[in-house]
Amino acid sequence: MRSPLFFRSAILLAQVALIGGLLTACATRPTDPEDLAAYQQANDPLEPLNRHIFNFNRGVDFWLLRPTTQLYRFVVPAPVREAVHNFLNNLDSPLVIANELLQGNPQRAGRAAERFAMNTVVGIGGLFDVAAKNNLPPIDDDFGQTLAIWGIGDGPYLMLPLLGPSDPRDATGLAVDYVADPVDLYLERHGVADGWIYARTGAEVVDARSNNLKTFDQIERTSLDYYAVVRSLYRQHRTQQIKANSEPESAAAAPAPTKADTSRH
Repeated sequence: MRSPLFFRSAILLAQVALIGGLLTACATRPTDPEDLAAYQQANDPLEPLNRHIFNFNRGVDFWLLRPTTQLYRFVVPAPVREAVHNFLNNLDSPLVIANELLQGNPQRAGRAAERFAMNTVVGIGGLFDVAAKNNLPPIDDDFGQTLAIWGIGDGPYLMLPLLGPSDPRDATGLAVDYVADPVDLYLERHGVADGWIYARTGAEVVDARSNNLKTFDQIERTSLDYYAVVRSLYRQHRTQQIKANSEPESAAAAPAPTKADTSRH
């Protein structure tokens, strides 16, 4: 049986091949000035194909992921779901640290390392986010953001089968994160990774869907064009993440405003 990391390497190659094939099949640019302006603003030259993939993903979600998530939320109490979420986030910490170092952010890497140590030891393996209660909020970072910090543009919008919204830069970053995750590499080196990677990936998918179940249901009910709204939200979210990582260290290290200071989404 081949190792899980072999399949992660295969995912990387498949992502690159998919992106290359898609970009050579771009739709014809419109000639009407208004249509051309909308086309350029959307930056979605593969929209017809992307919409087909989006509908396929919605089918998988409707028939498999959503029922699984609803069962998970019904069976598992909220405190346990929160502990699972904290544990999964803690497992991502070594990857976050690596990306912060690649981005040239040693201070943020240090804070991520401090979070990881505190939550692993005091938080019982990360089940409890003790660090957040000690002025060390979660840090969300990935190789797609690292590529953006290095000056690599995002490129056209892509809807990937099962993986969802992306672009060439973030798809490549996702594949690299899959292959190079320090926790999985450590377990692979010690021969205990079989089954673990698939279980972890499944748990992360269900956890993410559970945390956004009501939000996306509301967006879908109120959207005239659900596909376009998802595309817009994805880009806004990634832009905000990259901007946060591009800020000077003094701004990034400033304490987060409280509810008394401002209201946030």
